[in-house]
Amino acid sequence: MTMNYIVMDLEWNQSYNGHMGEHPRMPFEIIEIGAVKVDKNLNIIDEYSSLIKPKIYKKLHSKIRTILNYDENDLNLGRGFKEVCSEFLEWCGDNYIFCTWGPMDLTELQTNMDFYYMDKLPRPLKFLNLQSIYASITNQSGSPQTMSKLEKAVSEMNIPENEPFHTALNDARYTALVMKEMKVKNINQLYSFDLYIAPKDKAEEIEEFHNNQYEYISRIFKNKQVALDDKKVTEIKCFKCNKKVKTYIDWFSNSPSSYMCVGKCWMHGCFCGKIKFKTSNNSYYIQKTIKPIDKAGIEAIKQKQEDIREKRKEKRHMKSSGSSIK
Repeated sequence: MTMNYIVMDLEWNQSYNGHMGEHPRMPFEIIEIGAVKVDKNLNIIDEYSSLIKPKIYKKLHSKIRTILNYDENDLNLGRGFKEVCSEFLEWCGDNYIFCTWGPMDLTELQTNMDFYYMDKLPRPLKFLNLQSIYASITNQSGSPQTMSKLEKAVSEMNIPENEPFHTALNDARYTALVMKEMKVKNINQLYSFDLYIAPKDKAEEIEEFHNNQYEYISRIFKNKQVALDDKKVTEIKCFKCNKKVKTYIDWFSNSPSSYMCVGKCWMHGCFCGKIKFKTSNNSYYIQKTIKPIDKAGIEAIKQKQEDIREKRKEKRHMKSSGSSIK
């Protein structure tokens, strides 16, 4: 069965009165779904578009009003979210992968679906984060990736801007055009995993090799230390042959929510391991990736580790100096 790409864009509204009027189960209410269906040659073959009549936030937030090309009168002619979303998912078909500009659209789609107690999307949920893919192919400096807005990518790709931005269907069209213009080989291997729902047990844990990397998403742990005590979390395997290897640079904390290390396989060279802690209902799960790394990358990690050590020494010194003064 042929797989299609569903390039999706959403528009949503929020409380006009800020957090004071925010619904705890749905901070952002979807008011428009737009999408294009793209074939294996990255050509647009079908379109979907529908406005949604809001139930929670019936007045447009002032900032949102300034960017949209419609108002409350238009939204009042829309249909309910549940009807539109069900129709949209049926339109997607049976074999597809979502493509979005950033991860937020999938998060808000599922938040709104949960609000109406709709069936959850199948897990594990893969998608193409085209914003991240675009950043990776346009970043030639080796510095940390910066995420571009869709308008900037369209301009940089010299794509004609024939329609206004910030309508869901138009933005979906533009996103699909950027996707095609990037000319990325095997783009379907560059998928990410949606982390809206964490694996609840070992059976649901995710462990895959794709895009020249190893990725592991764990079950939920009650705290960070319990996670770090789990061998599966901290073990290091070669990103290609999956054999356990010793670390070249041991795991160290480079931020309050992440750890990194360097390993070396005698056959496939060096690689960087990263652990990121994610929160879920006051508990934690981890996302671990293992990717190849060059000599310059190893030196950068060594320098980062040394900088962190020096900062900790300085803090301890300042603390002990303060205690002696007292």
